[in-house]
Amino acid sequence: MKPTGTDPRILSLAAEVANSPEQNVPIILLKLKEIINNTPLGSSELKKIKQDIYCYDLIQYCLLVLSQDCSRIQGGWTTISQLTQILSHCCVGLEPGEDAEEFYNELLPSAAENFLVVGRRLQTCFINAAKGEEKDELLRFFQIVTDSLFWLLGGHVQLIQNVLQSDHFLHLLQTDNLQIGSTVMTMLQNILQINRGDLLRIEGKTLHSILDEVVFKLLSTPSSVIRSTAAKLLLLMTETHQEILILLRLSACYKGLRSLRNKQEPGTEFSQELGQLIALLTPKVYQEVEEQKLHQAACLIQAYWKGFQTRKRLKKLPSAVITLQRSFRSKRSKILLKLERQKEEEDRRLQLHIQRQRAMRLSRELRLSMLEIVHPGQVEKHNREIEEKSALIIQKHWRGYRERKIFRQQRPSLTEYKAAVTLQRASSQMSDVTSRELHSQAQEQLQHYLMGRVLEERAQQHREALMAQINTNIEQLMKAPSLKEAEGKEPELFLSRSRPVAAKAKQAHLTALKHLQAPWWKNLGEEEGDEIDVPKDELSVELGTLFIGGTKPP
Repeated sequence: MKPTGTDPRILSLAAEVANSPEQNVPIILLKLKEIINNTPLGSSELKKIKQDIYCYDLIQYCLLVLSQDCSRIQGGWTTISQLTQILSHCCVGLEPGEDAEEFYNELLPSAAENFLVVGRRLQTCFINAAKGEEKDELLRFFQIVTDSLFWLLGGHVQLIQNVLQSDHFLHLLQTDNLQIGSTVMTMLQNILQINRGDLLRIEGKTLHSILDEVVFKLLSTPSSVIRSTAAKLLLLMTETHQEILILLRLSACYKGLRSLRNKQEPGTEFSQELGQLIALLTPKVYQEVEEQKLHQAACLIQAYWKGFQTRKRLKKLPSAVITLQRSFRSKRSKILLKLERQKEEEDRRLQLHIQRQRAMRLSRELRLSMLEIVHPGQVEKHNREIEEKSALIIQKHWRGYRERKIFRQQRPSLTEYKAAVTLQRASSQMSDVTSRELHSQAQEQLQHYLMGRVLEERAQQHREALMAQINTNIEQLMKAPSLKEAEGKEPELFLSRSRPVAAKAKQAHLTALKHLQAPWWKNLGEEEGDEIDVPKDELSVELGTLFIGGTKPP
């Protein structure tokens, strides 16, 4: 359920992430840093913004980006380091509400694990880098990632156990590089100062690996910073956890510490810390050693039991991970499907709009081309015919709609009428006299209908003949020369209504004869209906004796 009163900047950013290509998402997510930095720390407005960021899955997008390869992300390590800062600040102080179980049990452990994976990738790139400037830049990015992880652990101390048990953290701690090792050791010291009790809750094998690495760095590392940090770590562990003190006493590491102390200058801070550590590790009496052995045995039994419990939980972990992945992929597929359907709907609407515009444009172009073909004197006639045809089409559709509506309204009455006729036919028979009268009435109505149809057909034929005669007269008048240019009997052709018709028929007849008499190769490329110029002397026929539906010449 989306929260009400969402910050418009978060809404705009979420919409931009959803509609942008995958390669542009990391750069868009960097805008969250500006939004968070411009909001006062500890304010209710900042809490509301973090809730909005979580509800619109922007934190999940940050996790997805961190899990990708750096070479595929625009901006490289700069973008990734800033995203780790954004992710840690968004998770600390967030109140997830109804999704608290998913947030604490799934999202936060995944974020801590992604930070460690990013740290390992930076470690590899730092070791393989050749230039000094590139190494300094990669080291700065690594410190940003570790600071982001420490900020996340400071807000959610329950993640410390997950980080300490992670194989990625152990690999970071076991590095031989002095700069990376110093940063990791400092982070471990800061983590233990937050909550020291999580150190004993990790698996025994992992705890031994961490202790061995810290002791190794204390004894063999030439860097004074790393040795001082290692000494402080061991003091912190032994002062708070008796079990770790017993483990270190039973080992032979304190012998090496004595030789290391002899090499140091007295009075330094590191020498004092080393002396405190040696004093804690040196056994006083034999009974204390025995107690330590018994305590170690108890710790060993507990370690085996805790290891059994941990392995039992790890067996169930793949099913939980599969369920999480299935849920996430289902949610993502639904979002993508919804976005794809919205895009298809918009494309469909745009295509329909374009088709309508194209059809309207084609209609107008066709109308303009028709107007160009039509003679100027017949433009008005052409427009009138188009209007009449349009009116007929509109009337036809309207009458059809009206008749269908009337038929639907009269359908119950017709059903009742048919049922009544069926009942009457079944109940009584018609007499012979009534049948003859009904037959004679039907014959009269049929005859009346046939006679009316014949009269309508004749009237229609008469109208068509008049229209043909009018069109012929118009065409002859348009092609006729002016009175000044007329010669011979040309003016006489228009004294009678039949003479233009006769002239037109004569011209058509001679044209057909020319086509028939011409060789076949002359007719190639000519369209059917093309006119052939006919000499005027061939058209000079005596039309005085012709009379076709008109008056004779005087």
